[in-house]
Amino acid sequence: MRNTGLVTALVAVAIAVATDCGHAAGPDGSGPAPAPDIVAQNLKVPWGVAFLPDGAALVAQRGTGEILRVVAGSPPQRVHQVSGVVARGEGGLLGLAVSPQYAQNGYVYAYFTAANDNRIVRFKLGGQAEVIFSGLAKNSIHNGGRIAFGPDGMLYVGTGDAGQSNRAQDPASPNGKILRLTPEGKPAPGNPNPNSPVYTLGHRNVQGLAWDSAGRMYATEFGQDTYDEVNRIEAGRNYGWPVVEGKGDTQGGRYTNPLITWTTDEASPSGLAIAGNTLYVAALRGERLWTIPERADGTLGTPQSQLDTYGRLRTVAVAPDGSLWVTTSNTDGRGEPLRNDDHIYRIPAR
Repeated sequence: MRNTGLVTALVAVAIAVATDCGHAAGPDGSGPAPAPDIVAQNLKVPWGVAFLPDGAALVAQRGTGEILRVVAGSPPQRVHQVSGVVARGEGGLLGLAVSPQYAQNGYVYAYFTAANDNRIVRFKLGGQAEVIFSGLAKNSIHNGGRIAFGPDGMLYVGTGDAGQSNRAQDPASPNGKILRLTPEGKPAPGNPNPNSPVYTLGHRNVQGLAWDSAGRMYATEFGQDTYDEVNRIEAGRNYGWPVVEGKGDTQGGRYTNPLITWTTDEASPSGLAIAGNTLYVAALRGERLWTIPERADGTLGTPQSQLDTYGRLRTVAVAPDGSLWVTTSNTDGRGEPLRNDDHIYRIPAR
């Protein structure tokens, strides 16, 4: 059963560290994680997290369309309002990304649910937004929403099937896919089909994207009733949904199996980050942070569970200083809010 106090949670982590009882590594992958600090509290469903060059974080609040600037030790500041956000069910203001050339162009990117679709916009903080990609089907469920710039400078987008599983296998639909776009929202050079934004297909609901130091890409994906997944993402691959959930029949190599699976009550993996040789997966229904060791060849070891007293965990991100930031999602209508939820916690780098 989940405890209701931060003190109890910190004691549990401290005991795990003291006894070295198999809890997973901290942000540098070199041992058990230190006890986390509170960075922010009284937030309303914090979803996207993206860091500015100065180390401050931009945090999206799903239901309000607000973007907050969050710095450890200071109260959050509202710095932007994304207009046109329609927050129903799992929809609203979702993923954020900061341009790799932010110092030169000042662009921030946001994925959100609008009146008729899910879309991506870019803007300068406080300025007018430009729609760079639209037409993603929306629903009260499976809106995807994670966006991130890859090592190649292209914008990667995790989308959901919006409740219609056949979209995932339809190459003409952007839903149930991972998309790869230029910073202007066009199909990126080198995509499997040069005229299409689709990078991979056969996904149910992708909400975690990350790369390791070798440039290998991983994604987390929600299963339906049986298995959640961590996938190694490679251009042009088909990850099987709805034909296959979890590991199954690859039909002679047509479908790509996941590297890691969990039952859905253990995970519902919304966020993904990589630090050192460790993958970190934030679990909603599973109410914990999963840590997964990565081997030199890109294969993955056995997941370990930690931070299992904070409730639903939505997003995990590595800050510029090497610390790990984790957001809760206990006010999203499916959780049991703790005092002063929602929170952002910070695990210091060693």
